[in-house]
Amino acid sequence: MSELTDLEKQSLTEIPHPSLPEGTSIYGGTKVFPDYQAEDGESYFTLVHGIAHESSVSFVAILQATRALRKGFESAIYFYGPGSLNCLATRGFPTTGNSAFPGEHNINNSLKTFIAEGGKVYCCRFGLSLHGAREEDLIEGVIPTHPLDVQDALIHYARKGAIINSTYMF
Repeated sequence: MSELTDLEKQSLTEIPHPSLPEGTSIYGGTKVFPDYQAEDGESYFTLVHGIAHESSVSFVAILQATRALRKGFESAIYFYGPGSLNCLATRGFPTTGNSAFPGEHNINNSLKTFIAEGGKVYCCRFGLSLHGAREEDLIEGVIPTHPLDVQDALIHYARKGAIINSTYMF
């Protein structure tokens, strides 16, 4: 390693690092709204139109849908357009299932957990086709759907009075 210049040393020591020890609370912990639980028959429906790993939107939507499921809501997630890529079991490098970077399988693992806990995951076949993905590449338990189902699923859950969380990214 090369020697530091006097200015580099000065820059490093101007502000002590870390400025706060690990574990220091810098945010309050007061939850403002009640921790609502589902009432009988309530549903929570999430639409995802976001590409896996291009933003946190898709992953956070899955986490929110899982939280709703654990609160007792009938919870479903519908992936369409580029969001369909979130449902692929063929993610990995150099082979499927191997993580090329930490967190590469966060979405896969979270969807598997969501399905195992009773959530429904729908994936638009047209969204898959736009990106050359195959139906047989879907995570086990993901329900393939017709392109016209996107709108009718939204109507279905709206008529049920579901809370609808719609995420969109392009």
